[in-house]
Amino acid sequence: MTNKKRLPLGISDFKEMREGNYYFADNSLFIHDVIAAAKVMLIPRPRRFGKTLNLSMLRYFFEKSSENRQLLFDGLRITEHESFRLHHGKYPVIWLTFKDIKSRNWKESFESLKLLIYEEYARHRYLLEDTTLFAEEKIYFEKILNKSGEIADYERSLIFLCNYLNRFYHNQVVILIDEYDTPLYAGYNGGYYEDIIFFMRNFLSGGLKDNPRLFKGVVTGILRVAKESIFSGLNNMGVYTLLGQRFSDSFGFTEYEVKNLLETYNMQSSYEEVSKWYNGYLFGKTVIYNPWSVISYIDNQGNAMPYWVNTADTSIIARLATRGGREIREELGQLIEGKSIQRPVYETIVIRDLEKRDDLLWSFLLFCGYLKPSRKTDDETWELTVPNHEVRLAYRNLVKAWFSEKIETNCLSEMIQALETGNIALFEQLLRMIFRQIVSYHDMGNEPEKVCHALVLGMLVWMSGKYEIRSNRESGYGRYDLMMKPKDRAGKGIILEFKKIGTEKENAHEQVLKDALEQIENCGYTAELESAGIKDILKIAVAFRGKELWVAKG
Repeated sequence: MTNKKRLPLGISDFKEMREGNYYFADNSLFIHDVIAAAKVMLIPRPRRFGKTLNLSMLRYFFEKSSENRQLLFDGLRITEHESFRLHHGKYPVIWLTFKDIKSRNWKESFESLKLLIYEEYARHRYLLEDTTLFAEEKIYFEKILNKSGEIADYERSLIFLCNYLNRFYHNQVVILIDEYDTPLYAGYNGGYYEDIIFFMRNFLSGGLKDNPRLFKGVVTGILRVAKESIFSGLNNMGVYTLLGQRFSDSFGFTEYEVKNLLETYNMQSSYEEVSKWYNGYLFGKTVIYNPWSVISYIDNQGNAMPYWVNTADTSIIARLATRGGREIREELGQLIEGKSIQRPVYETIVIRDLEKRDDLLWSFLLFCGYLKPSRKTDDETWELTVPNHEVRLAYRNLVKAWFSEKIETNCLSEMIQALETGNIALFEQLLRMIFRQIVSYHDMGNEPEKVCHALVLGMLVWMSGKYEIRSNRESGYGRYDLMMKPKDRAGKGIILEFKKIGTEKENAHEQVLKDALEQIENCGYTAELESAGIKDILKIAVAFRGKELWVAKG
């Protein structure tokens, strides 16, 4: 490996990156785009896609300082623009990052907020030494420094500091707020959501709403939380989500940047593997790679792993994705298979509604980086897919964890082994036991065959190393329910067909099983397997009524 530059793994401070000779993909024109965009803007992007680094770059660009920060931008594209001469080093800056506000309860959260605000006030302690502040303002300033203020004092702290800086510098202020929604997730998980929402609404609107002393306000996070929750009254805010074209190449790595990065470290031959694992995001119309994973891959000398996924707390995603009924589980199965789903995408989300509305799950997963918007099908509906192999592994592990909570792994392994070996009596016995354990009557709805299908598909996640797992695809003259196509052509292919029993008659399942096996035969469901040269094919029918089920093989 040629160490022309140090790898910036975990480096989010622009100054440290530039002075420490770290590799930097030059996206400095982001500064020019910010200047040209709305006065107040929210830019939501998935975690670890460079939000903190970009805001740090804005800080070192805009902030008036006694340091010569022009050197930090030497050789970068922004220096070629008139924006550099007009705006570099001209403004007082308020810089706040909420990324570490992850407290268990409101009391601890408020103490963390007090400390965060204290640190920014302490950075501007020089204001106390000047005649700029009135006597009562100095008392308030000291109260913040002593951490002795009431909640209302801290709710007004952003607008007050903006006023003080404007008066001292005789110039408008730049406000940069990073990861504004991290405390909201903590409040949602910790049961103090209303407290943190109330605080953040007052805090942000005070500094950003109709503020004539403000030059630019830039806020980053993962979600665009609905205005009625936190951005009430901020009609001047421009919102630039990953669905839009603006800032589409400012977060994450573009294809050109990935190729250049791999070439820098003499790893050009790894491009296809890197693309398979970490490519696939689409911001606006720009193809984007996960920067954290790409850098981690190079740092680990080409060892492909789910780096980004492994750094996440996915508890909220797991809770939302596995609590739902048959449709969510079926759609997760489709995504794991590599298929797409079409769902409405809501760019604004009230976090507390996530537990109430299943339809918000897909928007949440999209903006968190777990789905890709392949194309827009109508005004609010998008075709969604899993972006890459790394994220697909996350879904697989999510399904495994969901099943592991409800059934013993050895029981599941035994059932899968029975299926592979054609021991249908044992397969039926174990499947019946598992089915009764984890499927509620509420799940069954009006289409229980889909529940059974999604259930078995989830369990077969364990087998995807040996099989291509496919469902609801055309073969012969119809669409089979589930196919297990062995990757080793000498292996056994398996076709499963699910049927609901529509009568209470005794032994009705026998006829339903017979019909299902005849359907497999008559519709030529084995055609795909046969065309692939697979000769050993097991045909299985599953009939069920309520929580009862029967299995037969052909």
